[in-house]
Amino acid sequence: MADILYRDANRRDALDIVDFQIAMAKETENMTLNRHVCTRGVEAVFEDRNLGRYFVAESGPDLIASLMITFEWSDWRNGMVWWIQSVYVRPEDRRKGVYAGLYEHVKRIAESNESVKGIRLYVDRTNTAAQDVYRRLGMNGDHYMTFEWMK
Repeated sequence: MADILYRDANRRDALDIVDFQIAMAKETENMTLNRHVCTRGVEAVFEDRNLGRYFVAESGPDLIASLMITFEWSDWRNGMVWWIQSVYVRPEDRRKGVYAGLYEHVKRIAESNESVKGIRLYVDRTNTAAQDVYRRLGMNGDHYMTFEWMK
C-alpha cells in the first residue's frame, strides 16, 4: 500500500481514534467502552503530551490505523522506553503491511532520538497472529512477562 501516509496524529484525528479504540475493545476483549470516557481519554493525550503520543496511517482522506506510545523512564538505560499500545488497523486494511509501516515510522523516530532507548509492547498470549507480526518486525517476547493489577 504505497499511498499510505504515516504521521503524528492531531486533534482532528481524535474522533477516528475514539472509534478505533471502541472497535478494538469490542473485537479483542468483547468489551463495550463508554464513548464519553474514551473520548476524554483520547483528548487527554492531545492536551498533555506527557501522557503519550498518537500516530496514524492515512490513505487518501481516511485514517486506516492508529497507535499510541506511552513513556517509561529507564534508570538502567538513562533514557526513555516507548510502549506501543492502543493499536488498531481497520479490518479491510489488515494483512497489507499497514501496521508494519506504522511501526517502522515510529521506530525511525525513536532511532533518531538519543533519549529513546527502546520500544516495547504487550500482547495477549492468545493473540498469536499479532505475535507473529511482531516477530517478523524484529521484536522478541523472550525476556519479560507482564503482571498487572487493574482497578
